[in-house]
Amino acid sequence: MFRVVYTWQVEPEDFEAFRDEWRITTNRIHETIKGARGSFMIRSVDNPSEVVTIAKWDSLEEWQTFWGNSNPEQMQTMKSLGKRVSVEAFEEIEDYTK
Repeated sequence: MFRVVYTWQVEPEDFEAFRDEWRITTNRIHETIKGARGSFMIRSVDNPSEVVTIAKWDSLEEWQTFWGNSNPEQMQTMKSLGKRVSVEAFEEIEDYTK
């Protein structure tokens, strides 16, 4: 398994719209793209404009196929509501969450 960590800068007044669009987008990707397992969102307590979404993928190759040119069409509306600051892929070694 792989996790992809996306860091976003989202203005407080855009957060609700961003969250709604992220929910639609992540579910659509999970339902239609091979290897996508969904994602979750967290937001900084100290800096509410900092939002992190963490996606789970079956393999790095499947995510790379989706990611393509770093500008997937599925994520365009999210990018209009928040600035994507960084993207980093991580190999999942162990997961003891329930």
